[in-house]
Amino acid sequence: MSSKNCIFCNIISGDMKSATVFENSEFKVIMDRFPASKGHTLIMPKEHVENIFDIETDVASRLFALATQISKILKQTLNCEGMNVLQNNGSIAGQTVDHFHLHLMPRYKDDKININWENLQVTEEDLEEVAKEIGRAL
Repeated sequence: MSSKNCIFCNIISGDMKSATVFENSEFKVIMDRFPASKGHTLIMPKEHVENIFDIETDVASRLFALATQISKILKQTLNCEGMNVLQNNGSIAGQTVDHFHLHLMPRYKDDKININWENLQVTEEDLEEVAKEIGRAL
């Protein structure tokens, strides 16, 4: 199922152009049109799924296996020194296209990419409390 208003669905359908790296019946892998670094790649399921809260676990598993394979190829091909794997969910988290997609961002010395945050001040007890709360939900 696709959404006509979704830019990624339009790319997947071929209605919009993209630099395609790989495609199979389930996923499309393209070069990010506005890359943070050389080789910045996006992996998206062909089925329109908004975010991590909606994607099926088995689909996510296959997507991440593909991400691992492509990351190794990016490292080998582009000689990057590291890799950020980034996936945003919801506008508060920086998601700008409401179609699940995973960013593979090759990293190079002095590349000017900055993915940082200010650490929260927590105690061991705080961590244990949250761990137990999450654990009970599993």
